Amino acid sequence: MGVQYKDYYEILGVDRKASSDEIRKAYRKLAKQYHPDVSKEKNAEAKYKEINEAYEVLKDPDKRQKYDTLGMNWQAGQDFTPPPGWGNIHMDFGNGSGAGGGFSDFFNTLFGGGLGDIFNSSGYTRRSPMQRDLNVELELSLEDAMRGGTHSLILKTASGRRTLNVNLPVGITDGSEIKLPGKADNGGDIYVKIKLAKHKIFNFNNYDLTRELKVKPWDAALGGDIQVETLFGSVTMKMPPGTQDGQKLRLRGKGLPKRGGKDSGDLYVIIRIDIPRTLNAKQKELWQELAKLN
Repeated sequence: MGVQYKDYYEILGVDRKASSDEIRKAYRKLAKQYHPDVSKEKNAEAKYKEINEAYEVLKDPDKRQKYDTLGMNWQAGQDFTPPPGWGNIHMDFGNGSGAGGGFSDFFNTLFGGGLGDIFNSSGYTRRSPMQRDLNVELELSLEDAMRGGTHSLILKTASGRRTLNVNLPVGITDGSEIKLPGKADNGGDIYVKIKLAKHKIFNFNNYDLTRELKVKPWDAALGGDIQVETLFGSVTMKMPPGTQDGQKLRLRGKGLPKRGGKDSGDLYVIIRIDIPRTLNAKQKELWQELAKLN
């Protein structure tokens, strides 16, 4: 008896040649959108299960390879019967749970597995179908990201409000993800995505920072030492003679700390020539003399 073929790539919205990282990112986005605890869509529960099933197959190289051998001659919804000699992957889920566990008949036909099975160093371990991972966002200032330490996160779920302490390791930046194993409802994992708040002085790109600095025309022309405020305090930077408006100068190691804390990104200082809006008589005379020299 045939079952309906499922296109797991289509479910996650990725290309069949997508990398593991692309598949993981697509899953995280969709899981957050359709998580039954936060989604208001009527089909959220079914969609969430379908997304998890697709990810369960495509995240595992062995399952993905077996699935890909089916080729591209099938379309979602078509009746599917495995070719003669097609052998199911045998997995021991323990506790007499048997196959199924929430996955579709199509999945069980191919793999005979259960919902949410995770692989560890000792093999496949059964995970309850009620365990659900949760994706949340934590907004931090650049200063907090640089310092690290412990930050509190208020979590609102179907079971109520609770406070979680999130340990920020050295080397986090915008888009970093921290996993809190078993902290979600019913034993699922929580994935905390870091979002860096907009800063009044610095812009950020991964571990590098950028800021603008106003200098007087004569300082830009003559060059010399200038003071620059960084996240680490004020430092002295040498500005070469003839520095132009918009020119970018680099301060090595004055960006955000990288993983391990032994290295840091750079701070790029964009020079902006600060033209005086008003001139007194003496200043006007000097500028006129300078103009005559050119």
